[in-house]
Amino acid sequence: MFNWVADAVTAICVATIFAVVVANFLQAEPGRSFRERRSPVATLSMAAFFVLLYATIRLRWGMVAESGFAIGRSIGLALVVVGTAFNVWGRLHLGANWADHVRIYANQTLVTGGPYRVVRHPLYASLLWMFYGASLAYLNPLAALETSLIFLPGMWYRSNLEEMVLLERFGDAYRAYRARTGRFLPRLGRATP
Repeated sequence: MFNWVADAVTAICVATIFAVVVANFLQAEPGRSFRERRSPVATLSMAAFFVLLYATIRLRWGMVAESGFAIGRSIGLALVVVGTAFNVWGRLHLGANWADHVRIYANQTLVTGGPYRVVRHPLYASLLWMFYGASLAYLNPLAALETSLIFLPGMWYRSNLEEMVLLERFGDAYRAYRARTGRFLPRLGRATP
């Protein structure tokens, strides 16, 4: 029973993410002035990782059990749902600042509200939460390992590129934001630069 529910919930979440990514591309304003740093970590490479993760889970590579660990599996599925909602929320707050590559628009604004109050990179964080959640929901440590060894370093690399251009554009305002806000997880306790 859990697998059917997990499959249905996960399918809805994946379709939602796909729809908002397509909406981002469709809402892009052609002719907008920008500076760009191309990155190998972009929508296409993230989608390729998703296909790998999907195959790992669907083909049961690395799965440890057919059933059991109901509380952990439920927590994992909840992470998938929370990650999806957080991703959509982040995209709504990012608005026209979204880009497939590391890009600073001439009229770029520093977004620090909504989910950006919680973490600096809510789109990447939410995907990480979704992938780790799916690994737990489907009892698949290989999927968690793939996320840790492939996707997490890719998101770290991409977020570093973004932070370099945001520091160039927003200077001290971005430094202060970075000091009080965690990268992928909320910062607890005293903020440090």
